[in-house]
Formats: sequence, C-alpha cells, structure tokens
Amino acid sequence: MESSAIAKKLLIEYLLPMKKISLLKFLVVLVHLQCLLTCFTNKAFAQADSAKITVNSPAFIPPAVQRWDDRVMIDLQNHRTPGQTGFFMFLSKNVLYGDIGIPAGLLVGGIVSNNKEMRQNAGYVASSTAVSYGFMLLIKHLVKRPRPFVQNINITPVYRAGGTSFPSGHTSSSFATATALSAAYPKWYVIAPSFFWAGATSYSRMYLGVHYPTDVAAGLTLGVGSAAEMSFLRK
Repeated sequence: MESSAIAKKLLIEYLLPMKKISLLKFLVVLVHLQCLLTCFTNKAFAQADSAKITVNSPAFIPPAVQRWDDRVMIDLQNHRTPGQTGFFMFLSKNVLYGDIGIPAGLLVGGIVSNNKEMRQNAGYVASSTAVSYGFMLLIKHLVKRPRPFVQNINITPVYRAGGTSFPSGHTSSSFATATALSAAYPKWYVIAPSFFWAGATSYSRMYLGVHYPTDVAAGLTLGVGSAAEMSFLRK
C-alpha cells in the first residue's frame, strides 16, 4: 500500500498535468517512478511468496515441457563450477545497476550536454523497464508458478529466492533495458554489450536454480515487448 500511495501521489502531482511541466521534470519523475518500482519489487515478491501456491505446474505448461524444464535445470546444476557460480551470482545481484543506471546516466548526460534526444531516450529506456516490471509482477501474481526447487526436490539452487517463478523478472527488466537502449542507439558497440549483459543475466537465473527455461523465455518476450510498446516515446 505504501508504494501504491507514493506512486499515486507522483502521478497526480506531476504526470497528470502534462501541459504544466517541462520535459526535464517529466523524465526526472519517470526515473523516480522506476526506482520506486524497483525498490518495492522485493516487498511484492515476499508478499507473493506468502500466498498459497500449488506445487503443480501451471495448466498452460504441458507435462512434456515441464519435464524438459526439469532436465535442463538438473543438467545445469550438475555442471556448476565455483568460478561460474561467482560470476553469475554477481550478474544476478547487480542487475538493477543496469536497469536504473543506464536511463539515469542518459538523463544526466542529456542535462549536462543540453541534448533533448538523449533526455527523450532516457525516458524511453526507463519507461520500457518500468512497464516490464509492472506486467511481470501482475503475471507472477496471476500464475503463481512455484520456484524450481520448490516444485522439484531434485533441483538444488545456489540460493533460495523468494516469490514465484513465472516469468523471470531479471530477464524481463534486462531485456527491456537492452532492447530500448539498442533501439535508441542502433550501433554494434551498443547492441552487442547490451544483449550480452541481458542474455548472461537471464542465463544466470537458470544456472543459479531459481528459474526454469520457460520462465526466462517468457521474461525475454515480456522485456522485448515492453520496449516495443513504449517506442512511441522516441518519436
């Protein structure tokens, strides 16, 4: 309730009277809203974790796909190494630095250089990531798919993540950020590292034993779709 009240206050005071505010203020508030969504994500996951969930796979996931999910997860855990585990833990724990740091950096750069296009791109990237967060939380609440290590006792995670599993929030947010940034700056030296970061972060969720491949696939689709949906902000 606290996060909803803060977001509602910001919407009423800043986003609704669009004609009375500058583009700069709008972008600042948009990044602020993204930070709020990020900060309260863990709280929302904890609430979802306390909700009643079934240990059965969701009805829309065929048994054959579930068995494939399980096999992939067990194969990944059987091939873990200390070096890989440390690397993927680092990526997984620091995903928010990219989700928030990239649009914030664009916004600061746009202000310092008085570059309107860069400020617009900051709003585009931030809004794409924020939209993916919102839909991700909604889908998690509706589907309530258990984490792999809850559903299958043969799956051992590197750490026990809270909340539910479908879709992967790390995947959706990182791919929303990478897709939006690549669309705003379609250069190979932007696209390549952006999608390497998003792809490695997504893989880390499976490697660490906290998301099924189908969770990651859904998160990827959601992230790319969110960036495409918000592309009108670049015009």
